[in-house]
This record gives sequence, structure tokens and C-alpha cells, in this order.
Amino acid sequence: MFGYRVPAPDEAMLISGGRRGLGGAPFRVVTGHGKFVLPIFRKTRFLTLSMCEAEVTETCVTRQGIALHVRAVIAFKVGNDTESIINAGQRFLSDQDQMSVLTGRIFAGHLRSIIGSMTVEEIVTERQKLAAEVLDTSKTEMAKIGLIVDSLQIQSIDDGDVGYIDAMSAPHKAAIQRQAQIAQAQATQASVEAEQVAARNQAEYARQTAVVKAEYSAEVDRAQAQAAQAGPLAQAHAQQEVLAAQTELAQRAAQLRQQQLVAEIVKPAEAEAERIRVLAVAEAERMKIQAAAAASHDRVALDRMLIDQLPQIVKEAAGGLAGANVNVLNGADGLGEIAAGLVGQGLTILESVRQNLSGSDHRPEKDNGPLGLPGHLTGPEKGMDKKDGPRKPTDGPVAID
Repeated sequence: MFGYRVPAPDEAMLISGGRRGLGGAPFRVVTGHGKFVLPIFRKTRFLTLSMCEAEVTETCVTRQGIALHVRAVIAFKVGNDTESIINAGQRFLSDQDQMSVLTGRIFAGHLRSIIGSMTVEEIVTERQKLAAEVLDTSKTEMAKIGLIVDSLQIQSIDDGDVGYIDAMSAPHKAAIQRQAQIAQAQATQASVEAEQVAARNQAEYARQTAVVKAEYSAEVDRAQAQAAQAGPLAQAHAQQEVLAAQTELAQRAAQLRQQQLVAEIVKPAEAEAERIRVLAVAEAERMKIQAAAAASHDRVALDRMLIDQLPQIVKEAAGGLAGANVNVLNGADGLGEIAAGLVGQGLTILESVRQNLSGSDHRPEKDNGPLGLPGHLTGPEKGMDKKDGPRKPTDGPVAID
């Protein structure tokens, strides 16, 4: 747009004409934005705000009187604030290259001043301290001209042909050389030890290899010997198996012959002995049965005789009751019981006689009365009480004394 001006990001636009700037400056400062500028009535100039560099090469004398050639590099720029821009614009707007020249001269003077108060040892070993002191002493002066220093680097320090720095570094060089020689000796020793260890390892490996080869050779020899013996061993083993088979066959033949002898001789003999034993047992049993039959025949004859005599025995028992005093208490039932008792006594007598005849012991006969019957009823007083006369009738069966 016509009359609208915009400064670059690293520039400050200075507008002169019209109103005065801040603090009575002859121009107004515009940064970071555009502004309408009336042509003919206003004039616009631009001041760089980018980084600038100044190199300083100066011969400085130390506190010890030793001349040193010092080379330093300064990085600086115009300050971003309006006051710094106004100060720099008033001094360097027409020739902005003069900023590097003036900055170098300022730092050269401060560098000579600071180095003059230090020794060579301090300068060499404390370069950062030197740079910091130079910056501190030049900061106020640089601010007056609108510049700020970002960094100061001491590039090199050289004493020329004096050799002071070399002499100062000689002990360190000797120490370093000594350490280097020690390190070299240690490295050589380590190398020798490593070679010795390698030689021992190689010898050990060779020994182990020889042992393994010997073991392999012995194993091969054993295998070959076993292979050579395999044929005879197999033949002997086969013969041994044949002998074992023949022995087993002979044992089986002997067992078969033994079984045949048992079947031909022992078994028939045992069968004959068993037949004789069975015949003897049968004969004994027959004789026993015959004896039992004879005894049974005698008993049957005796039983028949007793049975034939039983009526007479009962008759005699009934005759014995004829003189007895018998009280029949329950009528016909009582008479039946008396008859049954007589028959039972007769059977008991019969069984007793039979047992006496079949037993081996003959006990003496008892006094059983006229018929040989135990407990034969005699006397007229059996049914009477001595004091009270005839018994009184009761509800039970008849009683025979």
C-alpha cells in the first residue's frame, strides 16, 4: 500500500520528520509492525538488529612483563529496547559497519588492561575468568552506544619466540611423557603377558589335542580288537546256545522217560495196591455186616420171645393190682390211664431186658418180685393212709403206691 512501511524482523524502522521520538530523539522507532509514512514529509531509515562479529588481535603485556599475542572474537548486537536503538541509531545509522570496528577497539583496550593485571599462568589456565572480567568492564561502555555483547571467546594466546609458555608446559610435558612411557611400558608388559598367556593356552590346547587324539586312537584300537574278536565270540556264543539247547533237550527226554516209568510201573502198582486195599476194606465191611446181621437175628429172636411173653407179663401185672387198694378218681379216663401205665411198664421191662442182653456187662438181678418186674404192686395197704384211712378223692389221676 502506498506510504505503508514495514521493517524486517531483525530491523528497526527509524522515522524522522514530524513529531520527535522518545526522550527528544530526532526520530521515532518502530519494530515488529508497519506504519503509514507520508512521503516527502517523512523519511524512513532502517537499523539492523542482527548479530554482528568483531575480531580482536592484540599484543598485551602481562604483570610479569611478558608480551602475549592474544586473539579474541566478540559477538554483539544492537539492544532490543528503544533506548539502545536510539543510541545506536544516532551513532551508527549512517555507517553501520563502524559498530564492529568500534567494538573491537573497545575490547582491545579492556583486554590489554585486564591482561596487564594477570600472570601468564593465570591467563593460560583461566581463560574463562579473563573473558568474564573483560565483559564486565566493557558492559557499561557498550551500553552507552546501544550495543550488548552476547559472548567473548579467547581464540589463542601466544608468547612468540619468548618460549615462556613452552617452558611452563615443560613439566607437564615431561609428566605426560613419563606417564606415556609408563603407559607404554605397562602396555608392553601387558602385551608380553598376553603373549605368554597365549603361548600357554596354545601349549595347553596342543596338549589337550594330543590327549584327545590318543584317546581317539585307543578307542579305534579297541573297536578294531572288538571287531576282530566279534567272529570267534559269536561262534562261541552260538556253540554255547547249541549246548544249552542240547542240555535242555536231554533234560526233557529224562523227564519224559521218568513219566513213562511212572505210567508203566508205579501207577499199575499203586492201582493194584489200591485194589487190594479196597477188597480188604470190603471184606472187613462184609464181615462186620454179617456179624451185625447175626446179632440182629439174635435180637429179633429175643424180641419175638419177649413179645410172645408180653401178654403174660401184663397179665401178671394186672394180677398184682388185684389185691391193691386202687381209687379211681376220674372214671373211665382214670381206668384208661391205669391200663396205659401197665402197658408202658411192660414195654419198659421189655426194653430193659433187651439192653441187658445186648450189653457186655451183666449186672446182678434185683429183687423184682415174683415176675421180675420193678416196683410190683403188693400189699393191701398201698392205697391207704396209716392214720386217716382211705384217701380222699382228688382232681388228679389215680395214684398207685
